[in-house]
Amino acid sequence: MPFLDWVNKNQAQEASREVPYHLLKQEAVYGDSAENLLIQGDNLLALKALIPFYAGRVKCIFIDPPYNTQSAFTHYDDKLEHSQWLSMMYPRLVLLRELLAEDGSIWVTIDDNEAHYLKVLMDEVFGRKNFIANMVWQKRTSRENRAAVGSAHDHILVYAKVTAVNWKEFRNTLPARETGFKNPDNDPSGEWRAIPFTAQGYRKNQMYEIDTPSGKVVTPPRGRCWGATEQSLNQLISEGRVYFGKSGDAQPTIKKYKGEESGLVPMTWWTAEEFGDNTAAKREILELFENDDTPFGTPKPENLIERILHIASNSGDVILDSFLGSATTAAVAHKTGRRYIGIEMGDHARTHCIPRLQKVIEGEQGGISQAVNWQGGGGFRFCTLGEAAFDEHGRINVAVKFATLAAYVWHFETGEPSQQTFDQPLLGIHNGTAYYLLYNGILGDRRPASGNVLTHAVLQAINDIFPHAGRKVIYGETTRLGAARLAAENITFKQIPYDVKMR
Repeated sequence: MPFLDWVNKNQAQEASREVPYHLLKQEAVYGDSAENLLIQGDNLLALKALIPFYAGRVKCIFIDPPYNTQSAFTHYDDKLEHSQWLSMMYPRLVLLRELLAEDGSIWVTIDDNEAHYLKVLMDEVFGRKNFIANMVWQKRTSRENRAAVGSAHDHILVYAKVTAVNWKEFRNTLPARETGFKNPDNDPSGEWRAIPFTAQGYRKNQMYEIDTPSGKVVTPPRGRCWGATEQSLNQLISEGRVYFGKSGDAQPTIKKYKGEESGLVPMTWWTAEEFGDNTAAKREILELFENDDTPFGTPKPENLIERILHIASNSGDVILDSFLGSATTAAVAHKTGRRYIGIEMGDHARTHCIPRLQKVIEGEQGGISQAVNWQGGGGFRFCTLGEAAFDEHGRINVAVKFATLAAYVWHFETGEPSQQTFDQPLLGIHNGTAYYLLYNGILGDRRPASGNVLTHAVLQAINDIFPHAGRKVIYGETTRLGAARLAAENITFKQIPYDVKMR
């Protein structure tokens, strides 16, 4: 497979591994639930901070990154050289892939300036076979007369953690059609809509003449064949499911009754009429912030995000947007019963994101609210990025609490996100190995010779309180046990901070 190359690509590839691990500092809780998370800070640092807790748990990622349009946005510096833009995107995509669940998918909006380069970049990070589709969203309907060719669409590149063939099992179909049904022939089975009885191409057993009720003989249109064999057609006629038009001499169509469609397969063309455009999205923002005369340049309408979350997730799933902007993704996830993580670097994390989500909690009726019968409720935590967990010499920051380091160690050792509560030395058992952490006096004795050091007494306490017959990995400041005793107890000792490394 060909790869994209650019200036400083090597540094971009190293960035996801070298970015320091920072702590999340909770600033406030809004509403009556703290499941959802809004983070203000550099999204590369924030994504790294989320890895120990959310790796492999995010069902749907939607991001609307800067488009590199060579123009300055109000809230973003969107004027980056092409190579800088690629270097900005690469490590973030790598970390996003690590956060994505095995049945999850990522949706990235972009315009023609970088869309085709981004496609190749995502082929490299996610795998070419994991490419699902390029959704084309009609972002504007008005004509752009100043341009050589007016831009009317954005791309939404979709990739899955698994291959496209396998992801079909995990995506949801769209609701069955509710409009376009009628009953011109007074069918006792009720209203129906017409489905064409033709197919593209040539199939010998589907190239036959049909006698219509009026006596007229019809044949397939040029370049097409009938939609089924003659035997199948006769069966449909006997069931009263074939319509030959009001005069009984038209090409046959098949009746599809209300309630018969189990769901519609998503298509790649998404119109402004159905999902709104940038103008509709700006209107939604202005209705929420009446005194704000500088709305975001390219917001996305709630209908568009709702369609994505419907296809890619279910109620209770975790949604992530690391370029949160005006918080549309978080608002839609909140209204549709998803859990969410939103990351936004700018000041508008406070001036726009928090107020918008507060309005959602209060039950605002804009966007999709009426369609999903949103009445308010729920809540979210607001966090900022704290200090780095490790200094330049690898020493652990004194601000790091036991639970934070425990989550980090658990993920470092097992590759699994931490879903358990860390309030004891035994972090958990994975593939037959028990993992222990002696840190911050977790045993109730903060003296180095006892609580954080593996002594004979501490080992006895571990064996009595947290027994495990198999292999043990124990992290601590140091150990007083010799190599022979460690081997006899089937213990691998790892010293803090030197053996606590970034993945």
